[in-house]
Amino acid sequence: MGYARKVGWVTAGLVIGAGACYCIYRLARGRKQNKEKMAEGGPGDVDDVGDCPGARYNDWSDDDDDNSESKGIVWYPPWARIGTEAGTRARARARARATRARRAVQKRASPNSDDTILSPQELQKVLCLVEMSEKPYILEAALIALGNNAAYAFNRDIIRDLGGLPIVAKILNTRDPIVKEKALIVLNNLSVNAENQRRLKIYMNQVCDDTITSRLNSSVQLAGLRLLTNMTVTNEYQHMLANSISDFFRLFSAGNEETKFQVLKLLLNLAENPAMTRELLRAQVPSSLGSLFNKKENKEVILKLLVVFENINDNFKWEENEPTQSQFSQGSLFFFLKEFQVCADKILGIESHHDFLVKVKVGKFMAKLAEHMFPNSQE
Repeated sequence: MGYARKVGWVTAGLVIGAGACYCIYRLARGRKQNKEKMAEGGPGDVDDVGDCPGARYNDWSDDDDDNSESKGIVWYPPWARIGTEAGTRARARARARATRARRAVQKRASPNSDDTILSPQELQKVLCLVEMSEKPYILEAALIALGNNAAYAFNRDIIRDLGGLPIVAKILNTRDPIVKEKALIVLNNLSVNAENQRRLKIYMNQVCDDTITSRLNSSVQLAGLRLLTNMTVTNEYQHMLANSISDFFRLFSAGNEETKFQVLKLLLNLAENPAMTRELLRAQVPSSLGSLFNKKENKEVILKLLVVFENINDNFKWEENEPTQSQFSQGSLFFFLKEFQVCADKILGIESHHDFLVKVKVGKFMAKLAEHMFPNSQE
């Protein structure tokens, strides 16, 4: 009886231990060679398309960490708990494996380091980890690895061919903001590719809704705006955002400086497309938009917003479209521009701005506005 019980314990220990070691192996391999260089548009070899502001390093965050390298990711085999020499060695090996797995993600990589690039076989394993795991810290590590590799043009096709686009897009449904941000960054890097954009368009509405409803100025919101900016570099999918333009103007007015700049990049893409001009003019804009034209606002924000207005003004033929002007409602961008001279005092206040370029841009825009919108007033 004692011998049978001992055999049973050993058999159970072998089964459980094998499964635990396999988990450690998968985690370590999923994080192998992964450095925490997260590119929002990629390094030097990225396709010359989209909003690619360069490399960005994201801090490792693990809610289960508690400043302990071994806590949360170390699985000890059953026999390691026995106070024997073999058990001590087993525990030491388990801690070493877990530490190597964590440090592989924590260690920052050189932007030009070749060891950040995973092979197709390794990418397949990382995608499998993303698809199967439910632990946030494992998902985060795997997504960082994918984001690093999606920053390289040749890997975008590989990840797509491995079925990675829907696997990563499924993570957008998570409630964990850190994991969601990492998934958006991966999709942002992958979107700098025409074929990937064609396949990612089905997720644009979800990304748009999540971006608008996310906490103001949050990392998730900024990551969503970057992805939408990349998806609107070409004119092909811009129409899918037509119903959300009013929300983008709201984010622009309420957001901090970083949010303002990111929304402006998106609006600039839309404003350069003549087919989107009418949709932009229909958008409802907050009454606080005019107050942005003051000396306290960042001059770059003022200049970029003026470029958006100039593009809209140039693309819309005011006299030709005069019969259809009744289609625009009060509070729309059309009426904001139509009544722009009501804000003349605020705008002319910028004339005393110390920056010469701001003065020139304001003067040019006022002249264009008067010429195109109010030609009769000049007689």
